[in-house]
Amino acid sequence: MSDSDAPTIPLAFERLDADAMKRRSEAFLARVKRRRSVRAFSDEPIPLDVVRDCIAAAASAPSGANKQPWTFVLVTDPAVKRQIREGAEQEERAFYGGRAGDRWLKDLEPFGTDASKPYLESVPALVVVFAQKRSPEEDQHYYVPESVGIATGVLLAALNDAGLATLTHTPSPMGFLGKILDRPKTERAFLLIPVGYPAEGCRVPDISKKPMDEVLVEV
Repeated sequence: MSDSDAPTIPLAFERLDADAMKRRSEAFLARVKRRRSVRAFSDEPIPLDVVRDCIAAAASAPSGANKQPWTFVLVTDPAVKRQIREGAEQEERAFYGGRAGDRWLKDLEPFGTDASKPYLESVPALVVVFAQKRSPEEDQHYYVPESVGIATGVLLAALNDAGLATLTHTPSPMGFLGKILDRPKTERAFLLIPVGYPAEGCRVPDISKKPMDEVLVEV
């Protein structure tokens, strides 16, 4: 226990028996394993309150010194989505046209991607995640990439669990997002996430994940 005089509150924690824990973990694993990156979205409207709930879940993530160095921008305005698509495609044309090395482009071949990103305009919502290098008041932030990465993982899991499809899109560089969305210079774009329902007949690449014996080390 700490001898700090900092205020504390009781921990709200529900302890489950081993069987209940196993049921929950198996159910979550089954749902999260169905998550796939989608590049063909329906333009059907989605319940934005669900997206806001998922962002609230993401904003509850742990962060360095509890600085919470993130901003989530929910974009539904068609004109702004069009600007984002145009900005992203400009960077992607440079990427596929020479910025990316041959090995990188070869590794992308199974996914069939190119500089065209029409879903950025047709999808009902975009969530742009920004990392705050420091607060607008010049407050110092710590472990920013780690903190924002954790929050983004929570967001993706929450959106999937709620029944929505997503894509993690990282046009590089992403400075255009801060300009379009009028974000302060203390923030930099971290990730662009289209959110919606998959288009009818949507297909995804036939890929697999590494087996547990390649990702888990027990000591």
